[in-house]
Amino acid sequence: MELWNLYTPDRQNTGLTMQRGDPVPEGLCHLVVHVVIFNSRGEMLIQQRQPFKAGWPNLWDVTVGGSAVAGDSSQSAAEREVLEEIGLPIDLTGNRPKLTIHFNVGFDDIYTLVQDVDLNALTLQESEVQAVKWAGEEEIQQMIREGSFIPYHSSLISLLFALRDQRGTITHRRNVECPR
Repeated sequence: MELWNLYTPDRQNTGLTMQRGDPVPEGLCHLVVHVVIFNSRGEMLIQQRQPFKAGWPNLWDVTVGGSAVAGDSSQSAAEREVLEEIGLPIDLTGNRPKLTIHFNVGFDDIYTLVQDVDLNALTLQESEVQAVKWAGEEEIQQMIREGSFIPYHSSLISLLFALRDQRGTITHRRNVECPR
């Protein structure tokens, strides 16, 4: 039995939990995390979901994602999900989510990493992942249009590629001071 922490809409932990699969109580939220890994060539590591998964079977998805379990912080949930789903240990110490997207019953924290990963060294979680591969932005956008990738907003995929190795929403220019 998997338990999730419950939060207020302004992200305060209530101290309450709920069982996975039960409806989220009205007015409360739960935490979901995604980790999107890019390589030094600017490609995203994507995974194909198992055909027997209840949600989005056989479709391709970003590197990993899942719900935080009771006691997880956002960072520890992200680290755990990457280790569980693809067998890759990561350390997010000092990292905050690149994006947080609110949905009806929760928060979705999205982390990005740039790391060259040997796909042959990964251990895929049989209950979740059937395959992994590297893909460029246009390939993922085409997969979304064809229906073989989870139907994220194409602008989200573009934003993830644009922000993969930087912080903030302004294009950083080196050696230029910000106006005061």
